Amino acid sequence: MIVPRLVIAGTSSGVGKTTVTLAILAALKARGRLVQPFKVGPDFIDPGHHGAATGRPSRNLDGWMLGEAVNRDIFTRAAADADISIVEGMMGLFDGSSPVNEIGSTAELAKQLDAPVLLVIDGSAMARSAAAMVSGYAKFDPALRVAGVLFNRVGSEGHYKLLKEAVEQETDVVAVGYLRPDPAVTISDRHLGLVTAMEQGTGELYGRLAKAAAETVDLDRIEALARSCGELTAAAPQPVMRNYGRTVRIGVAQDLAFCFYYPDNLELLEAEGAELVKFSPMKDQVLPDVDMLYLGGGYPELHGEGLAGNVTMRTAILEFAKRGGTIFAECGGMMYLTQAIRDFAGTSHEMVGLFPAEAVMRKPDLILGYRALELAHNCILGVSGATARGHEFHYSTMVPKGRLDYACALRDARGESKGSDGLVVGNTLALYTHVHFASQPQMAKALVSSVRRTSPRLSVGLGGVK
Repeated sequence: MIVPRLVIAGTSSGVGKTTVTLAILAALKARGRLVQPFKVGPDFIDPGHHGAATGRPSRNLDGWMLGEAVNRDIFTRAAADADISIVEGMMGLFDGSSPVNEIGSTAELAKQLDAPVLLVIDGSAMARSAAAMVSGYAKFDPALRVAGVLFNRVGSEGHYKLLKEAVEQETDVVAVGYLRPDPAVTISDRHLGLVTAMEQGTGELYGRLAKAAAETVDLDRIEALARSCGELTAAAPQPVMRNYGRTVRIGVAQDLAFCFYYPDNLELLEAEGAELVKFSPMKDQVLPDVDMLYLGGGYPELHGEGLAGNVTMRTAILEFAKRGGTIFAECGGMMYLTQAIRDFAGTSHEMVGLFPAEAVMRKPDLILGYRALELAHNCILGVSGATARGHEFHYSTMVPKGRLDYACALRDARGESKGSDGLVVGNTLALYTHVHFASQPQMAKALVSSVRRTSPRLSVGLGGVK
């Protein structure tokens, strides 16, 4: 399978690779290309912008969470009908789960996909030094192909010519253009990263980015680099839709407060016979007719007043849980199920009240890192001993107001214990960890199977068992 593909990597975090990626995505789409975006790592916010810029869902690829076989499968399936695929890296090119190996890094992912790398450099305060930087990155790993460089925050054509000449005279890497510093194409930042695409007012932003790239970036050269790849074959089986009879209906929370989901998680649930029904805990007054609720992550702490004010919805979710309805919640979704969320200003907002705890936002309490999760006992995700991988990223702390029971044990990427996760009450399981189901597809199967056994709607007329 010949899939034109290019990995966009930064020399470090903060060089503007997301801006560069969005500009290239938008410019290629404006050229009439079908562009498939991807993101290296567990991030949710950048993929949201990718999807808004291209009109196609962006997929996460991750060497530590998923491994090569799954990454190649996700990539080849999503890219099959695209003209070109663009993969945005994370942090610096060689940064990953360890300071002494490549696991989880953009470099590792580029090699798994046999894809050329376009290196993004902040060129605002350098000239010939750019050649030394490019040379170092290009030679650090001989198995990696750094094929091009794009300079960000370059104020003039004259400055770019200096950078281009230095790099192309002293390395084998080609310069494909630059972007000027422009406050009009800056995406605002907050405590978990960029403002989400849902909030940005994105249409005008992507138009400006596309125009900027068309003016100063050699898009023909970028497409040529992407076409220089060889054949790529999938190395893992595709999810197969099975005929289970009656469909499991899953209500997926989707609004400004809850918007962090891995697309592959949702598709694996669908492959097990689920129908996904979107609803808004902020705006809707009643729950849809569903057998399970999936409350993803997001920013409930920024919308505490609105969530607290929707008493009807909070009550409906609590009653759903008490009736034995299945709820799977991650991070922000878990916070919503507690008694209250206390925001950064110290204001407490009443929430669903299923778990006797308060989620308290504290800037010094950042929790960030990869997580290996193991079920400590049987629950809606499977049997004791089942494992999966995911990522944790939050500023909140769970302050108990009563007994809390946990279903999972956690370890980090180095194998060190990170305590317990997975608050459990009845058929509700709520995790701080965002689990990627593709790391353990049996969990998606177990979850849907659990709902089939316990949903009153599905068991009607079937002896209570499905």
